[in-house]
Amino acid sequence: MSSINQRLTPATAALLVVPPLLWAGNAVVGRLVNDLVPPITLNFLRWALAFLLLLPLAGWVLRCNSRLWQHWRRYALLGLLGVGCYNALQYLALKTSTPLNVTLVAASAPVWMLGIGAIFFGQRVTRRQWVGAVLSIMGVLVVLSRGDWSLLLQVRLVPGDLYVLLATAAWAFYSWLLTRPGDPPAIRSDWAAFLMAQVVMGLGWSGLFAAGEWALTDAHISYGLPLAAALLYVAVGPAILAYRCWGMGVHRVGPSVAGFFANLTPLFAAVLSAAFLGELPHLYHGVAFALIVGGIVVSSRR
Repeated sequence: MSSINQRLTPATAALLVVPPLLWAGNAVVGRLVNDLVPPITLNFLRWALAFLLLLPLAGWVLRCNSRLWQHWRRYALLGLLGVGCYNALQYLALKTSTPLNVTLVAASAPVWMLGIGAIFFGQRVTRRQWVGAVLSIMGVLVVLSRGDWSLLLQVRLVPGDLYVLLATAAWAFYSWLLTRPGDPPAIRSDWAAFLMAQVVMGLGWSGLFAAGEWALTDAHISYGLPLAAALLYVAVGPAILAYRCWGMGVHRVGPSVAGFFANLTPLFAAVLSAAFLGELPHLYHGVAFALIVGGIVVSSRR
């Protein structure tokens, strides 16, 4: 796509590092509140809170004369993929699958980005990008195996892993759609308005999915300060800030390059888990970091 500048600058790299760091915290928080709130309901509550936080910044998008309603199909699709499905499937996976399996399946993100871009969006995949994908995934596997490859042989896929696979595919489609034209200039040029346009449509999807969860399961919520703190974090960090940075990064370098940064998530998750457990970093963390960054550098070179 010629309209995308494929050159990765330090500023853009910094933008794309923020989302995986916040998403790593999102995974930790999602596991901590498993017993406090149903997973799909958690997704709905986080976006409902994000909607309220965005109202003072972009409430004008909801007016009757806003261009949002003329382009409702586009934002309904973006809202379905990025708001309604992505994190709901991840939270659901964290409840039904192991963290090791969830991170392992999510490591396929660069391949999904390249494959979907080539099949549906006419993006040419270069040899450098495939080499970068291999390096990046190898880095993730080093983290998952903790430097001992025999641990990977013990992994057994369960139905919950399908949710992560679907979430990764949804995120790849979402990221590629961000690069397509069709946004009104007034909305596209204002990050809060652009996110609000997706959230207002996504709330409909996530609300529908949450209603189904309550109708089909014995869902319940344990209200209290821990849940309130968790909701505040997932709404401000992984929702608003991460989506803001990701959208800007994808717009600058395209989904193919940005997709490699998503593989920093398990590395950050390992570091955060080590910090919470009081463990010191190991040599394999440095090896994994070198491989993942190497994949990013190789794939983004002209």
